[in-house]
Amino acid sequence: MNFLLSPEQIEFQTTVQRFLDDLCPPTRLHELFDRGEYDADLWRAMCDLGLAGIALPEAFGGSGMEMIDLALVAETLGSRAAPGPFLSHALAGLAIAWAGSEAQKQRWLPALASGECLASVAFAGESGWQVEQWMLTGERLHGRLPHVPFAAAADLLVVGLAGGGLALVERGAQGLLVEAENAVDRTRPLGRVSFTDTPAEHLPGGGLDVAGRLRDAALVLLAADAFGGASRCVEMAVDYARIREQFGQPIGQFQAIKHQLANMAVEVEPARGLYWYAAHTFDHVPADAERYAALAKAHLADRFLQTARDTVEVHGGIGYTWECDVQIYLKRAMFDFAFMGNPAYQRSRISP
Repeated sequence: MNFLLSPEQIEFQTTVQRFLDDLCPPTRLHELFDRGEYDADLWRAMCDLGLAGIALPEAFGGSGMEMIDLALVAETLGSRAAPGPFLSHALAGLAIAWAGSEAQKQRWLPALASGECLASVAFAGESGWQVEQWMLTGERLHGRLPHVPFAAAADLLVVGLAGGGLALVERGAQGLLVEAENAVDRTRPLGRVSFTDTPAEHLPGGGLDVAGRLRDAALVLLAADAFGGASRCVEMAVDYARIREQFGQPIGQFQAIKHQLANMAVEVEPARGLYWYAAHTFDHVPADAERYAALAKAHLADRFLQTARDTVEVHGGIGYTWECDVQIYLKRAMFDFAFMGNPAYQRSRISP
């Protein structure tokens, strides 16, 4: 059995890497991070590359690929700390593809696949992230949901309802109010949405099974993003250790630094297979999908945050500065750690 990526998958991931190197080099990344806003031009370019509809059905303009392909893109975006609504847009598209009526699919999926419409998800209830904690009900919504990615820019929101229900709320709907949150990760800004007698269009196929599957998809993509970010942190630490000199020699010559770099590498690289397997089970071993999605998110979010901290240590004082790339990755690691539930919570969900 071949557990490696196919040549097509490798070429696809390489294409995305080259695209990001050209369109979002570190200078551009810092510019966007400083602004902390949605960059329509970069997202438009990502959509033109086909990233908005990777896992959406071909009949509606998507590529019809599997979760592993979606996760490979998430890894690459994480490795470049690329700003953009890829995660939330992908989840919203999957929600409509899995739970929408034929008319809803016809209306929204082609626009989501092309990027004409930007969508996001509102899954964080006031009491927690999990499907069982979603509380909103009814045809007209009342309440407030925090931590909505790209809430201010989204044309469409997929809202989690009590019992695993899902509903669509369009930009400008009656009673919809969006307030910016002071999020630490400026590559993925968050907002708080409030509903006051706001009309919502329910997705008829919603329910606990579909909602749980959306949660698992989110965890796999967060794990992939975390792996990409952690891998890049190891590279940055090694590169800096080669050029930073103390006592007339590169700090990479010091045994303590060698040990730290080696520990970082052996903690991160073997975890690649964990998110690959979580993505594989999502499509091919559904009985194991929930468990491995939670494990992958828990382990890789932990590893990313610790590796980012270690990278700051290798860089010394400069690693804390706004001008250094490392601080961007540290803050992205904090997002991956917390979004959709922290590692401790994910482990508690699947423990015997």
